[in-house]
Amino acid sequence: MNIATPVVADDSWTVAGKTFRSRLIVGTGKYKDFAQNAAAVEASGAEIVTVAVRRVNVSDPKAPMLTDYIDPKKITYLPNTAGCFDADSAVRTLRLAREAGGWDLVKLEVLGEARTLYPDMRETLKATGTLVKEGFKPMVYCVDDPIAAKQLEEAGAVAIMPLGAPIGSGLGIQNRVTIRLIVEGANVPVLVDAGVGTASDAGVAMELGCDGVLMNTAIAEAKDPVMMARAMKLAVESGRLAYLAGRMGQRRYADPSSPLAGLI
Repeated sequence: MNIATPVVADDSWTVAGKTFRSRLIVGTGKYKDFAQNAAAVEASGAEIVTVAVRRVNVSDPKAPMLTDYIDPKKITYLPNTAGCFDADSAVRTLRLAREAGGWDLVKLEVLGEARTLYPDMRETLKATGTLVKEGFKPMVYCVDDPIAAKQLEEAGAVAIMPLGAPIGSGLGIQNRVTIRLIVEGANVPVLVDAGVGTASDAGVAMELGCDGVLMNTAIAEAKDPVMMARAMKLAVESGRLAYLAGRMGQRRYADPSSPLAGLI
C-alpha cells in the first residue's frame, strides 16, 4: 500500500451549505502580529478563521488590516461576538459585521461572566432566535449540555460548539461523555470550541465524533505557533481517521495479541 494514498478519498463536511475539507478552525487573536497569524493559518491548513469583530480591524483602510495577510477570497472569515455579555450587544455586533463584509455565516458567543467566560445560555438562545430571523446562519458556542444543544438546533443554529474546557485554559477535553451525547443527538455539525491545549486534546475531540475543532490560544500562545499549527492539523486528521476506523473495545484485563491456545 502506498502510504501517500489517502485512506478516505473525500471526507469533507458541510455547514450552512458551504463545504470544507479541513476540520480545524483557528482564531486570529493573541498572535504577535498579522504575519505570524497568517503563517500559522497556512501551516494549520484551516479554511475558516474566526475574527472578533469588536477587537480586529476589518473595515478601516488606514490601519493595518487582517485581510492584507489572510485573504478572505481564499479563507472563510467567521465573525464572532467575543466580549459580548448579552444578546443585544451580540446581535448588534454581527449586524455591523454584515454591513462591513457581507457575512451571514457567523459565530455567536454570549458570555455569562468575565471570570469563567462560560456562555449565558438564556441570552445565547435569545440571540440565536433573533439572528436566524434576520437571515444569519449562526454557529453557536454553548455549554456541554445535550438539552441546551438541542434547543439551539431547534432555534436555527447551523452548528453546535460546546466548550471542552474554559476558554483559553488549555485544560483539554474535560467532558467527554456529554460531548459524545451532543454528537449523538445532533443533526447539525458539532465542533469543540475552547479548552484545547495541545495536539492530543484535538485528537480526543475528533475521536469523540466531532465534526471539527476550533482553537486560538493553543496555537497563538505556543512557543512556536507555526509548528503547533502544523501539529494541530495532523492531530485533527489523525483523530478523524481513528474515529472513522472504529477503535477496539476497552477491557478490564489483558487480552494477549497472540492466542494462548495450542501452545507447545
